[in-house]
Amino acid sequence: MTNDWARYHCQIALPGFGEAAQQRLQQASVLIVGMGGLGCPTALYLTSSGVGTIGIADFDTVSEGNLHRQVLFGPDDTGSNKAAVACRKLKQQNPGIEFVPYEQRVSPKNVLEFMAEYDVVVDCTDNFETRYLLNDAAVISGKPLVYGAIYQFEGQVAVWNVDQSNGERSPNYRDLYPKVNAAQIPNCTQGGVIPTLAGIIGCLQANEVIKYITQTGELLAGKLLVFDAQTLQSRVVKIGTYTKTNIVTLPVADESVPDIDQTELKEIMARGDAQLIDVRTDEERQAHHIGGKHIPLNRLEDNLHEVDPAKTTVFYCASGKRSAEAVKIVKNALPDSKAASLKGGLNEWLDENG
Repeated sequence: MTNDWARYHCQIALPGFGEAAQQRLQQASVLIVGMGGLGCPTALYLTSSGVGTIGIADFDTVSEGNLHRQVLFGPDDTGSNKAAVACRKLKQQNPGIEFVPYEQRVSPKNVLEFMAEYDVVVDCTDNFETRYLLNDAAVISGKPLVYGAIYQFEGQVAVWNVDQSNGERSPNYRDLYPKVNAAQIPNCTQGGVIPTLAGIIGCLQANEVIKYITQTGELLAGKLLVFDAQTLQSRVVKIGTYTKTNIVTLPVADESVPDIDQTELKEIMARGDAQLIDVRTDEERQAHHIGGKHIPLNRLEDNLHEVDPAKTTVFYCASGKRSAEAVKIVKNALPDSKAASLKGGLNEWLDENG
């Protein structure tokens, strides 16, 4: 990292900031998990502010449906790994920073190893399984975790697991949400999200990281900021001063979800051995589908009677994420059923079949 302060003059000039705060940024390391709508603006502003080392973890690839809110990517990036593309583009924005891409899925097997190298972790994920995993790993590792979440017009930001002066830790995600039934809460693909909200919440996450590293301002520790993009109103909900949870182990890893590729699906459909179920939204179904029943993911648990246990049930969605969740729901409710997710979803299907 260069010692030339010209790039950072405007932030160094801030009251209470100065060269000492800038040096803290340059010496700091931040791990961003999830390079989607939240991860892109978070990474952009941590890069431009001069954080010394930034790790970016995301196993997913860029799809066309990402582009309205994932502002680091363009049409030419479709099909490429998000972490790799982000690191390459951010390096162009600030060549003095070290970027470390992690192109594999964050799991109970690797999360502690990933976190060990970083001072702060930023949760920019879009699913509850990974959110709880990051929270528990941060508590076990003693790392602060900057949390963000968006849905439709509402966003949330908080800073979990901050070391207090008496040795206690501030509340974490499980203090606020001990357990969530993820199947009952639609994600952005299902319920929608206004793209500007991703930018707002991602920037707020970057702001909390900068405040933590530079020891300036008042952190959202023990508090949750809730923002409404339609009214531009926000409120801060106080959660408490100290955590009341006792987290000593990571969540048990889910069994890998069975999937099948296009060739296998065509073969079993030709034999009449499978039933196909589309778990996307009504709007997505109307735009395009490849047949089968239509049961949106958030209504699947109430319609399990439509799953024929005598056949292999193949769920599909746009990318394979929601269909994998559908398999978990069916396996949990009907352990003896045969269920699988269409690998790559409709995005891959359309790439291969037009």
